[in-house]
This record gives sequence, structure tokens and C-alpha cells, in this order.
Amino acid sequence: MSGATGTRLLSQRDIVRLVDMESCIDVVERAFRLHGNGNTTRPGVLGTHVDGGGFHVKTAGVAGDRFYFAAKVNANFPANPHLRGLPTIQGALLLFDATTGSPLAIMDSIEITRLRTAAASAMAAKHLSRADSRVMTIVGCGAQAAAHVRALAAVRRLERILAFDTDSARVSSLAERMRSRDRIYVTPVDDYRRAMMESDIVVTCTPARAPIVGSGDLPPGVFLAAVGADSEDKQEIDVHALAECVVIADIVEQCATIGELHHALDAGVMTLADVRADLAGVVSGTRAGRLSQTERVIFDSTGTALQDFAVAALAYESACEQDVGISITLADQEVT
Repeated sequence: MSGATGTRLLSQRDIVRLVDMESCIDVVERAFRLHGNGNTTRPGVLGTHVDGGGFHVKTAGVAGDRFYFAAKVNANFPANPHLRGLPTIQGALLLFDATTGSPLAIMDSIEITRLRTAAASAMAAKHLSRADSRVMTIVGCGAQAAAHVRALAAVRRLERILAFDTDSARVSSLAERMRSRDRIYVTPVDDYRRAMMESDIVVTCTPARAPIVGSGDLPPGVFLAAVGADSEDKQEIDVHALAECVVIADIVEQCATIGELHHALDAGVMTLADVRADLAGVVSGTRAGRLSQTERVIFDSTGTALQDFAVAALAYESACEQDVGISITLADQEVT
């Protein structure tokens, strides 16, 4: 197998081997900056429901040193772990050369999704949380939790990390993994609302379909990354709490359709004009982010293919350099 010939297949294990969190944060930030400067195609999203779950497709094209196009298809079946011993989220990402249309790579999307979501939260915290933030609470200790702890610890000097989940075993497992692998110490808590009131940074990454964070739950100066609402039926933040805070969207149009924002719009407590900025505007310096130490800032994170592209391109380029993965030829007929 040579260099960048054919289409490269990359497994979840390959992705883990090829990329680290700090690099993911850097490339995701660069992707949002390019988007803010108009160097991307418009990100797209398509979703459909089926019995017991659903599928969504996210796409983006980014022109940097090389023009890439990425399309990710994820399946989300919440009952999988209990009923079938399968992950809740499964899927694949296709990376193309956007100049020639050549399919460059097919890769597992589970690890890409985990890394890029946490990287975006950390990058948002880098720009929107107070620089002196030291205490973090994470609500929901499922697949996203460990990546978020690592990512936030990479951008802020966290001294206390508090964790809550309705399943106490998940919290214990997270604390043990963080301690043994990363030497990061996580403290389980029983009262997440009290923990949030003691925190500078909060991450909610739950499958909630009704608000778990209310108006009185967030202290002055807090930064909250609301990660769970990635479809129109999910919600973590009460609409009045959202309306009382500064809202930064990853993609405004997408948040208005499937994010926390869409619930506030439907309830009539916010309009699109109430959103201070999208993340690309903040990162590129064209829009304001946090304006004071006491503002409560919520990052509405629905997940965009800009993030997927960034991590996928990083993995692909690293795979070519290190000759990782399997190369296949999808089109076996000559051009006529």
C-alpha cells in the first residue's frame, strides 16, 4: 500500500492511534475560523426517524491547504446497549477530494464524533469561559464524558471536576478511567444542581428530552456547553434559562431547527436576533463573545460537519504519513 493511493479504510482503533485531543481542538478551531472567513461550503444536515431510533447525515466542504468534502452518516438507537449489546451511535464518514471528487477515505464515525464534539466544546470554552475558570461539572457520564473531561482540561487549568449521572456506576467508571489513564481526578456528586452553582464551566451531555437545567441553576459568570440536543426531540435547558443567558450557536440555522434554540423559538421566548453570535464569528473575531465576567454564556452545540471534516482530514493525512489503514479501490472500471 502506498501513500494516498485509492480509498483508505480507517477503523475506530486507527482513529485513536492517529489523533490526539490537543490536535483535534486546534483543527476544529481552524475549521470554524475558515467558516467565519467564508472559506467553506454551507454545512448541511438531514435527519430521519425509524422505529427505535434514527439516522442523520451531516455534510461540509472546507477549502484550506486542500479542498475537502466530508459526509457523515450516523445511526442513533438508544436501546442498543441494553437490548443488543451494540453502541447507541454507529456510523461511517466519507472524506472526498472536493477538487476531483475522488473518495479519499471511509472511516468509523464513532470516534470522530466523540473527538470532534469534545473539541468543539473545549474550543468554545477557550473563547467563552472566564480565563480563571477552575471548577467544572459534567452532567451525563456516557460516551461523551471522558473526551469532554480531557478536552476541557486541555484548555483550562481545572482544579476540581465534578460528575453526575442518573446511573452511579457510570460516574464511578468515568472517575476510575480518568484517574488510571489520564491522572485526572473526577469527584462523583449526587446533586448536580448544587455542583453547577459551584462551577465555572458546565457540560451537559445527556439524552434528555425534557429540561434538566432551570433558570436558577446557573451562577453568574458560568460557561455551559449544552451538548445533548442534537435532534428536535431532545432538550436539556429550560427555555427561560436559555433566554436569560448569552447564547452562542455552533450553526445558528441548525440550532434553530434541532438545538436548544429551537425550543426557545417555538416557545416564543427568543428570536434569532437574540442569539449573540455563532461560534465561527467568535473565533474569526467578527462577532462578540463574552463581554463581562458575570455573563452566563450557553454554547448550543448541535454538532456540525465542519467539526467532522476537521478531525477526519487530520486522521486521513496522518494515516497517509504513517501508512495506517487499508487501501481499497472502489471503482474498478477504466474511464471511457
